[in-house]
Order: sequence, then C-alpha cells, then structure tokens
Amino acid sequence: MSDEPDEVEETDDAAEDAAEEVTETETEEQDVEAEAEAEGLQDGDFIRLAYTARTVEDDQLVDTTDEEVAEEEGVADQGTFEPRVIVLGEGHLFPQVEDDIRGKDVGDEGSVVVSGEDAFGEYDEEQVRTVSADKIDEDDRYPGARVQIEGEQGVLETIIGGRARVDFNHPLAGEDIEYDYEILEQVEDDLEKAKGLLGMFLDVDLEMWVETDEVEETRVEEPDEDDDEDAEPETITETVEKETLYVESTPQLAMNQQWMMQKQQIAQQVIDLTSIDRIVIEEVLDGSGMGMGMGGMMGGMGGAGGAPEDVDIEEALEEADIDADEIADEL
Repeated sequence: MSDEPDEVEETDDAAEDAAEEVTETETEEQDVEAEAEAEGLQDGDFIRLAYTARTVEDDQLVDTTDEEVAEEEGVADQGTFEPRVIVLGEGHLFPQVEDDIRGKDVGDEGSVVVSGEDAFGEYDEEQVRTVSADKIDEDDRYPGARVQIEGEQGVLETIIGGRARVDFNHPLAGEDIEYDYEILEQVEDDLEKAKGLLGMFLDVDLEMWVETDEVEETRVEEPDEDDDEDAEPETITETVEKETLYVESTPQLAMNQQWMMQKQQIAQQVIDLTSIDRIVIEEVLDGSGMGMGMGGMMGGMGGAGGAPEDVDIEEALEEADIDADEIADEL
C-alpha cells in the first residue's frame, strides 16, 4: 500500500503551519506599527492649548487665547483670553485641527487651514431672505444690525418701507480659517481638567475643589431564585466613597444661559471624562449687605406676631398722615 497520501497530508499541514506563522508575524508587525503610530497625543488626552484663528482672505480675527492679540484687535473686553484646556476627540476643536494635533507632543506648534465648508459652512444665497420689517425691533432697523427673527439670527442688509433684507448665513460662512497653535502641556489633574472644561463651556471664573466624600447609596438586590422562589427584592444601603467636585456658585454662574439650559449635559461630560463621580454646586451667603433687608422683613412680619403693646396703631397712622378709612376702602 502506498504512503503518498500521508506525505501529501504532512505537506499540507506544514504549509498551514507556515501560513499561520506568516500571519502571526504580519499581525505582530501591524501591532508594532500601530503602537508607533499611536505615539504622542491621542483621543481622550487633556491638553492646554494656545491658539489664534484668523480668516485666510482678510486676516480677520476669529478667536484667540492670547491677551496681547485681543488687546491689539480691540476685543480684550469681550471675555477672558488665556490658554484653554480641551480634550482631543471630543469636538472641542474643528476635526482638521484635532487631526493635526494627534501624534504630536507637548511643546509642538502647528498651523492648519480649515476650509470654509468644514468651518462655518459654504455661503448660501438662499439664506438671504426678505422679511416683514414689523418682525424687527425698531431700534435695530439699520443696515448691519444683528437681528433675531423666529429663532434665526441674521444681519440686516437693507430696509425699505415695510420690507427688510436679512442675511441668515453665519457671519463667517464661506471663509477659510487658519489656526496657529502651540501645545503647552498635557493636563493630568482632575481638578485642572474640570476647571478647563467648565471654563471652556461657560467662560466664567469659578472657585472649585475636589474632596473624597463618604456617601450612602441605596440599591435593590434581586433574590436568588434557587434559594427561595417567594423571596422579595431586598433594599440595601451602603456607604461608598465618591470623588466630589465642589463649585462655589456665583451670580455669573446662576445667570449664565449656557449653564441654565445645559447644566446636566455639561456636568455629565465632566463626570464622563474625569475620575469625578458627582458635582455639588454650593451657594455662599455671607450676610453682607443684608441688614436693612432683614429689618424690613421683620417689620413686615409684625402682623403675624402682633404689634408691640406700647404702640397705638391709630396714633401711628395719624403721625404718618395716613387715612385708615382710605386704606380700608382700597382693601
């Protein structure tokens, strides 16, 4: 009987083993290449970034973190200008800028142009529309005024009679934007991360700190069906440690439109991107300037506890030149 089939089978096995070795080698090489490509800053990294963005065509300032640039452009009074903390991959910058930063290191600089289409969109002639002048506040009925009509923001171009021509395109629509940036540092501290995120979202300087708190949590534990079919779910309360971000509330925070409308989403992003478990907003009342207000309140509460025994109400009204009958009629 011939041994050829066995030889063929052995040859096939050897070929398969060789193929597997090649595949494993290729996979290892790909892993090495991927690790090499992943060097430097990657998605999820917090970085402190200094940048200035201008339109390519006419060098118009779009945004900057440089206070000197803001002063030169006459916009220093329009906000706080300092390097900002952003998270790569979270859409805090245009994708083209993030792509340019990935793989770079602290201290690196770069310049990238974002096309008008990818920045604020192409200019659309159909977004220039004629509307009734009655929809525009009288104080804003002049060319160049920024107006809001039925939830849309635009710029008034012309107004003739009862008709107004309004451009609803973004003011920078169709403009290519050039970003010059420098990576100042990689942020690792959770408090600095939280300050950076809240500062970016709200543009408000807030006092905040992180503490580890012991918090009671309640959970419902379902019974093991194998032990007792009639067993009821058990409510268990346990003490756990929570990393808590405390934020001192200010009038600026309380009245901040972004915070009022999106506080839950903003807080969730801080929690998702850091090791912070919860956020506590603290309102501080130090009593300053409250003396007169409290006095007035106490006086107004006199009716609840009765007037002092040595005060005659009618005499007091006469001295104040107030007619008690007129008061009764009005009531």
